[in-house]
Amino acid sequence: MLFVEGQEARGAFILCKGKAKLYTSSAEGRTIILRIALAGEVLGLASTIANKPYGATVEVLEPSQVNFLPKAEFLRFLSQHSDASMRVAQQLSSNCAGAYEEIRCLGLSASSAEKLARLLLTWAAPEIRNGQKEARVTLALAHEEIAQMIGSSRETVTRLFAEFRRKQLIAQKGSGLFLRNIGALQRIVAQ
Repeated sequence: MLFVEGQEARGAFILCKGKAKLYTSSAEGRTIILRIALAGEVLGLASTIANKPYGATVEVLEPSQVNFLPKAEFLRFLSQHSDASMRVAQQLSSNCAGAYEEIRCLGLSASSAEKLARLLLTWAAPEIRNGQKEARVTLALAHEEIAQMIGSSRETVTRLFAEFRRKQLIAQKGSGLFLRNIGALQRIVAQ
């Protein structure tokens, strides 16, 4: 656990290696995973710059390398290096655009099947951009965590994975998930 939602921002964390999940929870204990952060991202950035409590909890998903930048030192560094400030602005803009897209997907998707198909296609986007008809992604999350990402239940995600396998849209071997019919998944999203 790097930091907890509501905790006073002490500084920013650079995820040098590994993956981390950013999530928020309600008072009733319901959790939504906001996104998965990848190596190269700065976590706690907005809270550190705005001098506000961290807006989410961040937990690494695998063995990771993380560097910590105390708030005062980080802000001083940014004030002295305009190129670093520009990179921070770019990451904040990217985070904002990503949040808009997630809200659009959750709010406008008609079904859990559409949300799951969209998530799988997002994970496979680099391979899809290369024109491949099939793609492989590593499934690093449990069904419960995937449900938290798409605003659904674990049971629904398990049922949808079984349905997608039955329709030969996906195949799974260990942590490897094979998207066997990208076109069909794209049609589910377009409905």
